[in-house]
Amino acid sequence: MTKSDIIIELKTQKIVVVVRGKTKEEGLKASIACIKGGIKAIEVAYTNQYAGEIIKELNHLYQDDASVCIGAGTVLDAVTARDAMLAGAHYIVSPSFNSETARICNLYGIPYIPGCMTLTEITTALEAGSEIIKLFPGSALSPKYISAVKAPIPQVAIMVTGGINLDNVSDWFSAGADAIGIGGEFNKLASQGNYEAITTIAKQYTALK
Repeated sequence: MTKSDIIIELKTQKIVVVVRGKTKEEGLKASIACIKGGIKAIEVAYTNQYAGEIIKELNHLYQDDASVCIGAGTVLDAVTARDAMLAGAHYIVSPSFNSETARICNLYGIPYIPGCMTLTEITTALEAGSEIIKLFPGSALSPKYISAVKAPIPQVAIMVTGGINLDNVSDWFSAGADAIGIGGEFNKLASQGNYEAITTIAKQYTALK
């Protein structure tokens, strides 16, 4: 897929799950459980030392399903971004903006989604080529913040991450969020080995988008 195709797919999916886990098995099984539940945009966090291997395996498992979009999260630098891209990551997500990461993503035609909060951070990311920014942490803000941002910068696409749950996800979508990032409850269940519950909750989220 091209960069534009990936961005369109993420906006279509609307929900991205940040998968962490302490082992390869935990991260892989949690991802598969989410996909079974209908959430097909997976952000494999590099807090898991096996993130690259998980990305490779997921791409192999779902190579015939174009709707499955595997990305890398918690990417703090360009070196990690390149590792993720070599593993097959379709997009790169960071908790904050990093100019070197933006450059290498642009070089290889991969969407870079940096974590931003202020208008200065958002405009800096846009100037560096990011077409979607991650509004983070969402738990420190309210849905009204999106309209405040989009008033002066209507062209920005926003993925809200942090503090999103089944009770407030509809509020964020109604406020204009192009996508949302979730993960806390899924990763807690994964640590308990409760993958069936992950699939059940994933279905509940997909019903709300």
